[in-house]
Amino acid sequence: MSPVFSHGDLRLYLLNLLDESPRHGYDIIQALSDRTGGTYTPSAGTIYPRLAKLEEEGLVSKSVDGRKTVYAITEAGRAEVLARAGELEGIEAGLTDSVRLIAEEVRGSVREAMKSLRADLAAAARERHGEASPPAEDPRAHSRQQLHRADAALNDVRGRVRAELRAHVARGGDVAASVVDELTEALENAARTLSDALRRER
Repeated sequence: MSPVFSHGDLRLYLLNLLDESPRHGYDIIQALSDRTGGTYTPSAGTIYPRLAKLEEEGLVSKSVDGRKTVYAITEAGRAEVLARAGELEGIEAGLTDSVRLIAEEVRGSVREAMKSLRADLAAAARERHGEASPPAEDPRAHSRQQLHRADAALNDVRGRVRAELRAHVARGGDVAASVVDELTEALENAARTLSDALRRER
């Protein structure tokens, strides 16, 4: 499954959440789940070590409220969020793409699971009635299944490339024309390879 946060992005996103308001650990986990439409719910083992590291760096402070530990951003942490506002925009854009891709993957998995379940139920019904196995799968149905796989692969690559480019630019990185030229050439080569393969199948 596609990752939601690229390396290092979760750290900055946690600071951004705490810049909005102080939160305890469960509230942070819930906020991440809410903002990703439930597609990403990190474990306590993912969040608390990062919060401890931010505290060590002086970017976050913590206090005890009853039985809850509340984390708040410090002035140094707020300054980092402000200085990296452009990166946050890239993270938000990448997050939107990642969540969409994960949702598509989940929907595809559910569709495949339902298809398999229906086939199992049909086979069980035939066994009960002593019926013979059905004929082989319709070639057009097989082609539609492969088309779905191709669509999912294209969407996955498109989303990852787009998110990486946006995040790179948001961090102040330069995208050279030669990099885009190489990407364009690779895509054109892939399209030609596909066309040749399809012609051979006719």
